[in-house]
Amino acid sequence: MIKIGVGGSKGKMGSRIIELAAGDGELELSGSFDMGEDPKPVVEACDCLIEFTSPEATIEHLALCEEMKKAIVIGTTGLSDEERGKIKEASKTIPVVCSPNMSVGVNLLFKMVADAAKVLGPDYAVDIVEAHHAEKKDAPSGTAKEIAQIVKEAKGDIDVPIESIREDEIVGEHTIKFESDLDVMEITHSAKTRDIFAQGALKAAKFLAGKEHGLFTMKDVLGL
Repeated sequence: MIKIGVGGSKGKMGSRIIELAAGDGELELSGSFDMGEDPKPVVEACDCLIEFTSPEATIEHLALCEEMKKAIVIGTTGLSDEERGKIKEASKTIPVVCSPNMSVGVNLLFKMVADAAKVLGPDYAVDIVEAHHAEKKDAPSGTAKEIAQIVKEAKGDIDVPIESIREDEIVGEHTIKFESDLDVMEITHSAKTRDIFAQGALKAAKFLAGKEHGLFTMKDVLGL
């Protein structure tokens, strides 16, 4: 049985992770906390902390996991390069899964975009449209930034425009358009519920069980 702790327990993601974990026979919720509550007892009691909070809080909780030698799954978006550097440094001593999107479908989309960018080549311009709920603070989304980086790695250091939409209760939508003078190809993923991200985070926690250290992504978790 893998004991998990959940940061951001009163948030939309944290609450769903807690609910889904309750029905998973491989997992035990050892504790949870939200803003203003002491995370130390939760981190101490768990094998793996699942973290969907703010960048600043994530780095604080990462330090606790590093101190107590606990695994951590980070789904927090909007991380700076400096914060990512701290995560990479911590992964030298503890196991970490850090991904801008925990969805199985989105991580398959990452692979499809990489393949398309390589095959279609320089004759195709690429742009990205991402849409999320009005409360999402970071724009562009971490997923859109990752897609843009994937395109750049495949096609060279090109400009990849990203349009961000924030309205209503959109869970998450990403469309990548490849356009030439002859045709247009689009790859789209649309999340129906946040459960796809919560389920991915639980998969990631299971993946880290027994690992001593290392920095992993959902591609590693899913074997993509």
